[in-house]
Amino acid sequence: MQTRSKTLNPYRLTSLAIMAAIIYVVTLFRFPFLGSKVHFANAMCLVSGLLFGPVPGGVSAGLGSALYDAFTGGYDLVNVLITFVSKFAMAYICAMIYRKAEKKNVILLVLACIAGALTYVVLYMLKTYIFQAMVYGFPAETVQATMISKLIPSLINALAAVIAAPVFYHAVLPAMQHTGILDKVKG
Repeated sequence: MQTRSKTLNPYRLTSLAIMAAIIYVVTLFRFPFLGSKVHFANAMCLVSGLLFGPVPGGVSAGLGSALYDAFTGGYDLVNVLITFVSKFAMAYICAMIYRKAEKKNVILLVLACIAGALTYVVLYMLKTYIFQAMVYGFPAETVQATMISKLIPSLINALAAVIAAPVFYHAVLPAMQHTGILDKVKG
């Protein structure tokens, strides 16, 4: 009974829904940078994991990103589900690394964010390869060119996320601790 009560906690559900909405909205705003477009949705996915824990934070990150793809990105159900899983994994890995450490510091926070961001890049590139080579059957040269063209913007967004996530996390954390909300929503 206590596990169910914890899961259906209105503070947790509301906070996770708000974070999913923030991730959705932040994805709408993209900024041109070095021939790519940078957005801070990946940073917010990392922050979601850091604030709420691996599973709740991952669900919030995956849901916000998947809803963006479904309603704004024009993707089919398979791609929406892949987005959910990859963004979930990003937040999950980041949160697991940071939470498992006995001594938390900025270096560990940045390393956790790097691991989460690179998890997403690897999964995104794997998806790209599978679709290009196996689903569509494009020639190897085309697959390679597509992979390179997608890797560069993915790494730029990963770098932006790794820089922004610790800043966002430390900006929000004190307020959530002070109000007691963090204790009510942590997973």
